[in-house]
Amino acid sequence: MVKRIRLDKLLSSMGYGSRAEIRRIVRTGIVTVDGSVEKDSGRIVDPGTEQVRYDGELVEYRDKIYLVMNKPPGVISATEDSRDRTVIDLLDPRDRVLEPFPVGRLDKDTEGLLLLTNDGQLAHDLLSPRKHVPKTYYALVEGDTPVGENDREQFAKGVTLEDGYTTLPAELAIEGIAEPEAGGSTGVTTRVRLTIHEGKFHQVKRMFLSTGRKVTYLQRVSMGSLVLDGTLGPGEYRELTAAELEGLRNASSNEDGKD
Repeated sequence: MVKRIRLDKLLSSMGYGSRAEIRRIVRTGIVTVDGSVEKDSGRIVDPGTEQVRYDGELVEYRDKIYLVMNKPPGVISATEDSRDRTVIDLLDPRDRVLEPFPVGRLDKDTEGLLLLTNDGQLAHDLLSPRKHVPKTYYALVEGDTPVGENDREQFAKGVTLEDGYTTLPAELAIEGIAEPEAGGSTGVTTRVRLTIHEGKFHQVKRMFLSTGRKVTYLQRVSMGSLVLDGTLGPGEYRELTAAELEGLRNASSNEDGKD
């Protein structure tokens, strides 16, 4: 339920300017509430029942934002960075003003599905180790031998990483051998999909490293019920649908990963 809010706070929250700028703008008469000019920036309005327009444009108030992005390589999953572009830099200013943040991280060179929101509770629940929300990745894995049935069975039991940590059981699907690139490595590259139920640092890469292989390409394709939208190009994003958001909420309320 949308709360009643000051007019200047509503407009500044939606990216129309600072509170001081909004107060000056409102006095010019370009803001209306239910069709009537409103010059009192301190007026309390109900965004759920009253229609606010800024210079004729309908102001759609929201305090929560849920975005799905196809993260491109070369961009980091952070809210700010002094050296590299972040996923926040790819957002429209009207979306940035709500201060979304990435839910979990994808490595700089990893592509694919990334959820951004300012809903701290949902983010916490999705990342909670107790929830075991599944995340699926498509990967190209290079080694002296192809990824095989022995690897699938080992991943299903859990893999011991170089620091001694043993991962939760993971589902490894082997899709086939990739065509070698001209002038590339002499190793064998296998196309795989891997579903994990936790999110340790560089986990997918480290799991394959434990088998003596190297991940040369990595793309996240799903998180819980949310699947990467194939219509989104690298760096593009959109708001979640109501059904997608409900699916994530259901996944995040799934205690201990039980159905």
